[in-house]
Amino acid sequence: MTTLREIGEDRLIERLVGLVPSDSAPAAGPGDDCAVVDPGPGHEKLHLLKTDALVGGVHYGSDTPAWAIGWKAVARVVSDFAAMGGKPERFLVTVALPPETEVSWAEDLYRGIGDCLKAFDAVLAGGETSSVPPGSAAVISVAATGSVRREHLVLRSSGKPGQILLVTGTLGGSLRGKHLDFTPRIKETEWLVSTCKPTAMMDLSDGLAKDLPRLAAASECGYEVDESALPLTPGCSVAEALGDGEDFELLIAIEPERVATLLAGWNKAFPELPLTVIGRLVDLGTGGTLTGGWDHFTPER
Repeated sequence: MTTLREIGEDRLIERLVGLVPSDSAPAAGPGDDCAVVDPGPGHEKLHLLKTDALVGGVHYGSDTPAWAIGWKAVARVVSDFAAMGGKPERFLVTVALPPETEVSWAEDLYRGIGDCLKAFDAVLAGGETSSVPPGSAAVISVAATGSVRREHLVLRSSGKPGQILLVTGTLGGSLRGKHLDFTPRIKETEWLVSTCKPTAMMDLSDGLAKDLPRLAAASECGYEVDESALPLTPGCSVAEALGDGEDFELLIAIEPERVATLLAGWNKAFPELPLTVIGRLVDLGTGGTLTGGWDHFTPER
């Protein structure tokens, strides 16, 4: 009998999506950072849909402050809206908690949720509470809607061979606590799509070694990475930059002739945040390979 550990997360998703009805004409469906729904002619904006979940012992430890868990639960979703060139709007939050959970913990969780919503001009629209068996891990599930102007939408699947790959910020360090202290790149994405729009983009949630192959595959390309050029979080190795995951930085593809303009504008707009060239997309079937990154069902590194 085949197990989830044997096939891994990406192959599982491929198998499951094929078992259910799907939108016959999605602007972007399963496989991108958000689902995209086109409301039809005459609408200047597309709808964005996203869901995500945090599980105790997987996404945070038992000693993690509840406020930080709440912030992260929302910020992860905000990061996905940023990766599509859009903005979040309304959130639904479901919490499933063991009955021995202290009320003050649940309140602090929602304070973190609320602070993140306020920071990105979003609101709580509803949700659900449930219990899990005593001693079980808590689960915080977040669903959200948002929007993006038609001309600002950026997908993973629009890259072309020869385009240059860049990343924002620094990579590595989530296992040392960085995953609880990050700011989704909404402001930066707003500047990008209105000033120097990338051809393809995604956020780095499972590590560059896992996410870059996903972007390349969606764009039907191969890729090359200059590991010596990777912007490392202080104290981190190249292996950690490739594989730790939960950087929540942007991975960008853009035509080579536009890179100088992009970098000049970026350095003026965001002088404190690096934007680094790390490689390029190449023809499908050529280029290098990367190993590592996070997979929920094969988590060994």
